[in-house]
Amino acid sequence: MLLKVENLKKYFPVAKTFIERLLTREERYVRAVDGISFHIEEGEVFSLVGESGSGKTTTGKVVLRLIEPTSGRVIFQGRDITSLGKKELRLMRRHMQIIYQDPYASLNPRMRVGEAIMDPLLIHKIAEGREAKEMVLEMLEKVGLTPPETFFNSYPAYLSGGQRQRVAIARAMITRPKLVVADEPVSMIDVSLRASILDLMMDLRKEFGVAYLFITHDLAVAKYISDRIAIMYLGKIVELGRTKVLFKNPLHPYTKALLSAIPVPTPGKRKERLRLKGEIPSAIDIPPGCRFHPRCPMSFEPCNKEEPELMEVEPGHFVACHLHT
Repeated sequence: MLLKVENLKKYFPVAKTFIERLLTREERYVRAVDGISFHIEEGEVFSLVGESGSGKTTTGKVVLRLIEPTSGRVIFQGRDITSLGKKELRLMRRHMQIIYQDPYASLNPRMRVGEAIMDPLLIHKIAEGREAKEMVLEMLEKVGLTPPETFFNSYPAYLSGGQRQRVAIARAMITRPKLVVADEPVSMIDVSLRASILDLMMDLRKEFGVAYLFITHDLAVAKYISDRIAIMYLGKIVELGRTKVLFKNPLHPYTKALLSAIPVPTPGKRKERLRLKGEIPSAIDIPPGCRFHPRCPMSFEPCNKEEPELMEVEPGHFVACHLHT
């Protein structure tokens, strides 16, 4: 097992106005991630899927300890990284990388492409000088930026969005990591290029044996690349299972609603859309009981009082819903 996440929580304190500080001492929090557990095997693609505000990106950043968890454990290659000091964590960083959503914001506009990709090699003292340059040129070729010498000396401003994301992927892969958190890596890429970027990531997975924690709001994208999928809603995992099982036999109403929103490619063929009421609530004032019940078309008596546990209903298939307890 490469990564194990145990009861992970991340709460952000809500800033008070001057009047609120005078009237109450009660602290309020945004419960972005509210006690989730999962694991990732070596070389596996594990996807977190859900709407904006469900806690997916925060989970990815806490797993890498780019932000500190409120509680819980993140065990990577047998070591609890939440307890590591700065020096030990820095040594671990070369094995855990991230690809950000926005290829325009994730690259320093003042650094040439070659410098940006070479930087991790220098930081982690993997290579320098001519050796480092050769490694960067080789990686540029692997991600489809050819001739590599031309791209090595280019600035990000002269590249398209798809090319910039290839640079970001090259920078993440240059240290040969074991785990890459991919945070919506194709959502800001032109639709015509998304499949090629995903195929590139899968080719690199095969070549380097890297595992992905893939974060997306799009179940169709998750289906294309994932071994297993976890559905997140308002800081909780509500369903988790192998991709084929989840698509063939979805159990949670939220999963069914997300699946029903995927367009059908066959002309003239329609499927019934499961429409949800309202929008995802605030993570500050989470509804009592099942946090999905105010929007759920199948809610009944226990849903507004008791929060369901994530239970295994068949081997490897977990769901948190009173319909299946």
